Amino acid sequence: MDENRGEANRGGQIRGTAGGTASVPLSVLDLVTVGAGRTASQALRTGVDIARLAERRGFHRFWVAEHHSMPGVASSSPAVILAHLAAHTERIRLGSGGVMLPNHAPLVIAEQFGTLEAMAPGRVDLGLGRAPGTDGATAAALRRTDRLNEGADDFPQQLAELTRFLDDDFPDGHPYARIHAVPGPVQATSPGGVQSPGRPPVWLLGSSGFSARLAGVLGLPFAFAHHFSARNTVPALDLYRESFEPSAVLDAPYALIGVSALAADEEREARRQVLTGALSMVRLRTGRPGLVPSPEEAEAYDFSPMEREFVDSWLADVIHGTADEVRSGLDALAKRTGADELMITANAHGGEARLRSYELIADAYGLPDLG
Repeated sequence: MDENRGEANRGGQIRGTAGGTASVPLSVLDLVTVGAGRTASQALRTGVDIARLAERRGFHRFWVAEHHSMPGVASSSPAVILAHLAAHTERIRLGSGGVMLPNHAPLVIAEQFGTLEAMAPGRVDLGLGRAPGTDGATAAALRRTDRLNEGADDFPQQLAELTRFLDDDFPDGHPYARIHAVPGPVQATSPGGVQSPGRPPVWLLGSSGFSARLAGVLGLPFAFAHHFSARNTVPALDLYRESFEPSAVLDAPYALIGVSALAADEEREARRQVLTGALSMVRLRTGRPGLVPSPEEAEAYDFSPMEREFVDSWLADVIHGTADEVRSGLDALAKRTGADELMITANAHGGEARLRSYELIADAYGLPDLG
C-alpha cells in the first residue's frame, strides 16, 4: 500500500492522505478537556468546533478517548460523543482513541460502533485499549469486579470476540453463533436486506510493547501514545513492525502516534498554554485530579523542586512554540519514528487556544481550507 493514498478494505479505510506539504497525514485527538471556570457543556461544544475546523482544514481523523473519574476530562463515553460529532461533520473520519475494551462487554461495543457506522458510513474508526483509562478503584466500579488484571490478561480473547461480533462470523456450534450485533452485517444477509456489510476498522492502541506485538501479529493498524510514553515510542514501533504479518486489513504495517503539540502566535504564549496541561498532570500524578487550570493559575503556582523536575521532563515531550517551530518539531518526530500518521492533541485551558493552534498548524503545512 502507498502510505499517502486512501484505501478501503474489509476493515474500512486505513490509509490516510497527506495534504498540503505534510509528509504524513495529520489528525486530531481531543480529550474534551474542561478548564477551570468552564462547564462540560462548553467543553463538548468546543469539541464540535475543533472537529469542524479539522474537517474544514483537511485533517484526516478526529478521535476521542475514554477516561473516567477525571474532572478535567469529559470524554467518559466516546460512543455518545462520536454520535454527536457525526451529526455536525460530513467528511472527516471519527473514532475512538480509544475505547477501553476490558471495561465493556464486546457485544455492547460492537452494537455501539455498528450504530455509529450506520450514522456515518465509511468514516468511523474503532480504536481499542486494554488499560482502564482511570485508577484501580474506578476500574473496579466500572467492571463490577476486583480482579482487574483479568480484563487486561483476557484482552486477546475479548478482541477476538469483538471482531467476531463485528463481522458476524461466529462458527457453527459457538454459543454466540445465533447472536448478532445490530446494526451490523446480519442485516445485509437477512431476507430483503440491503445494508452494506462493512464495519468500522479496528485499531489497537498502546503505550508499551504488548499491544504493539499483538497488533503486528494480527496485521492491524497500531496507534501509540507518544504523548505520555515518549521513551517507549521507537521500541514499540520497532516491535510492531518486526511482528507484523499481512492480513485482510493491511498488507504492510501502519503506525500512528499521538503527539502533544500546541502552536501560538508567540512562543511565550505557547509556553503559557502548555504549562496548564503540565500542572494538570502534576495534580493527576499526585492523586489530586481537577479541572484544567488557567494560564494565570499555572504561572502563579509554586512548584516544588520535584514537581518542577516533572514539569520540565513532561514539557520536553510537548512540541510547542510558533507555527513554524511546531511544524519543525512534528517533522523531526515523524522522521525519527517513521510514523505513518501524526495525531495531534492540544491540551490547554480554553478552547480558543486549541482552535488557534490547529489553525496555525494547518497554515504552516499549507493544508487547504475546504470550506
